[in-house]
Amino acid sequence: MRRDRQEGCSFLKKRTKKLLTLGLRCRRGAHQQAKVFCFFFSKKKAFLSLFLSLALSIPAVAAERTKFRIAWSIYVGWMPWPYAQESGILKKWADKYGISIEMVAFNDYVESINQYTAGAFDGVSVTNMDALTVPAAGGIDTTAIIIGDYSNGNDAVILKHPAGSKPPMLADLKGRTVNLVQLSVSQYLLSRALERGGLRETDVTLVNTSDADIVGAFASSDVQAVATWNPQVSEILKRPDATDVFDSSKIPGEILDLMVVNTKTLADNPKLGLALAGAWYETLALMARKDAAGKAARAQMARESGATAESFDHQLLTTRLFVSRAEAAAFADSPTLPATMDRVRKFSFAHGQLGQGAGSVDAIGIAFPDGEVLGDRAHVKLRFVDTYMK
Repeated sequence: MRRDRQEGCSFLKKRTKKLLTLGLRCRRGAHQQAKVFCFFFSKKKAFLSLFLSLALSIPAVAAERTKFRIAWSIYVGWMPWPYAQESGILKKWADKYGISIEMVAFNDYVESINQYTAGAFDGVSVTNMDALTVPAAGGIDTTAIIIGDYSNGNDAVILKHPAGSKPPMLADLKGRTVNLVQLSVSQYLLSRALERGGLRETDVTLVNTSDADIVGAFASSDVQAVATWNPQVSEILKRPDATDVFDSSKIPGEILDLMVVNTKTLADNPKLGLALAGAWYETLALMARKDAAGKAARAQMARESGATAESFDHQLLTTRLFVSRAEAAAFADSPTLPATMDRVRKFSFAHGQLGQGAGSVDAIGIAFPDGEVLGDRAHVKLRFVDTYMK
């Protein structure tokens, strides 16, 4: 859902084959033992079968690692991540747990999610809906370890009108062409806007547009409306012919900004979650300060996002950051989260986003901290945990 100025589509270097080698050695060892056993007891087939069964049942060595890569893209609620890396906060927490974490910037939000889903990254900054419809729908078991914020005005539907004319209203969406990142939270927001205005998606025409291109697209004479997020919203609204007719403050708590990690990677390497959470909450505590240090931190985040310090602070006003662990955990444990994800999964299924062969809205299981599961319990692919927010 978000964008970055920097190019970050560098692929993950080939991972070490140490664990694979260990696994092969383990199987070789079992195989050699079986050969010796067979040599001395070749006639005792039943006992041999039992031995081989036990040998093959030895559990695989956990894929414990020390180096990890996380993908991110520009959005006000995710700017603490590059700041944590550049300030040394992330390294401090990674060192504490004996690991290293590299944050990699992406110019294209969708590409960052695709690269995570393809296995090139261990985690990614992503929205709740996109976590469901891309990695989870693609079969990648994914865990949300941090609920960073919800959009409280950062996402908006913006209509163009002739300068000096009466500003348009929500009902004026009818018959318009809307540029947006299709099948992202922008389309979800548009759907909610149309619903509030008594309209349907068939009343508008959608044009898929990269988040990196949407500001320039709005300047084009043939673009009538856009649905996007900050900092693009702030840039577009500087124009005298742009009017915000609906934004995410009208649907608080529905567009969530997360840090997610591959579930298996997290299970094998819980230190990754601990280090990320530690760095995140230390950085948020710093940026929330009213003193010179807090102001300097926010100014650096603004520069990273291509915004002025004033614009960045304005974007923060429309972001409901969960600054403390307690706030984040309380939201994760509240009934609001399952209710939001139920609405999101229904929208996603109606738009064919739960993957090929998804026969119902329950095709993908979504698990919550209290054990509640929406959908198929045998096919849980998106998990919300409060472990790292406490």
